[in-house]
Amino acid sequence: MSTANSAGPSSSNYVAVQEEDDQSASIDVDVETTCWGCGLRVLVSPYASVFKCGWCGAITKQNVVKSDNNYFQWRRLRDRCFVMIVVIFMLFFICGGIWAIYPVVFSISHFCGVFHITVAGILSVSTLSSFFLAAFRPAGAPPMVLWGSYPTVGKGGLENHTFCHYCSKPKSPRTHHCRSCGMCILDMDHHCPFIGNCVGAANHRCFILFLISTVISTSYVAIMTSYSVHYMWPPLAPHVNQLNEYIGAELIFSVLKENILVFLRSALFLPARGLVLVYLFIASVSVGTGLIVLLWQQLGYIYVGKTYLGHLSAVDGEEMVERDCQNLLRFFGCPHSAAVYLPSYLRSRKSHKK
Repeated sequence: MSTANSAGPSSSNYVAVQEEDDQSASIDVDVETTCWGCGLRVLVSPYASVFKCGWCGAITKQNVVKSDNNYFQWRRLRDRCFVMIVVIFMLFFICGGIWAIYPVVFSISHFCGVFHITVAGILSVSTLSSFFLAAFRPAGAPPMVLWGSYPTVGKGGLENHTFCHYCSKPKSPRTHHCRSCGMCILDMDHHCPFIGNCVGAANHRCFILFLISTVISTSYVAIMTSYSVHYMWPPLAPHVNQLNEYIGAELIFSVLKENILVFLRSALFLPARGLVLVYLFIASVSVGTGLIVLLWQQLGYIYVGKTYLGHLSAVDGEEMVERDCQNLLRFFGCPHSAAVYLPSYLRSRKSHKK
């Protein structure tokens, strides 16, 4: 990338950087073009596909091919369908769990039933509210900046900004254009079809809180359904409840096989509540496991002060990134004074690239 020299007023403020070809004897003649950021005329090499204005700092990418965006409406329809499916799935979890689990819980004691119904209500409200905030809250529009004319844009006013050909406005280095949302997103992490929205500066915290609430809720559902299934499962035959004291691999295998067959046959006598409990247990374990992996990945990026897209675009040799638990505290809005309660080794850990 070359730094362009202005051909207009205040040309002394520009520094020309020319790339010399040692193998060529001919002298390249600079061509004149206009900076999109400040409107000044600049001289650039005819072979430069990217140049940076010496006045405003805007980066111009020449010969940019704008991708076709004919499938925008289909992407929006896909996202809305995913959101409806997720909402129905969560409502089934809540209503089905209450219908199947709490007759068993209330049979233990009235206090136990009231306690668990309160816990379920808190988790349901937390999960649904954080989901709707992450899904329907704007992901984060970039701030408005002045651009287009020399008197308006000051020295370095558009430093490292590029031009978004979809939105037709400047785009800061922390901003990415989402083709599914049709707009530029500040601090964009990724586009999540399950919330039908981008995860950006304005709703990233809501998305993390949704993941945390869902992981806690699925863990709670898995524990309660496993207990309820054990409570109402038809009793097995006495001779298959234990392996006795058989010796030999073949005998042990035959006893295990008999246990499994009896277990499956007894499942046929489960009532409807029992079948719902089995489904809730399998679904909660599988969904919870996947979300734990996603939550761990997200917290890892926050810990190093990056987003997912920032991690993908990172190059070797960039400046040292501070790995600190204070990044997590700042992300969740904790006051700066809370950092003094962290252990010293957590407050001073930094990454060192070799």
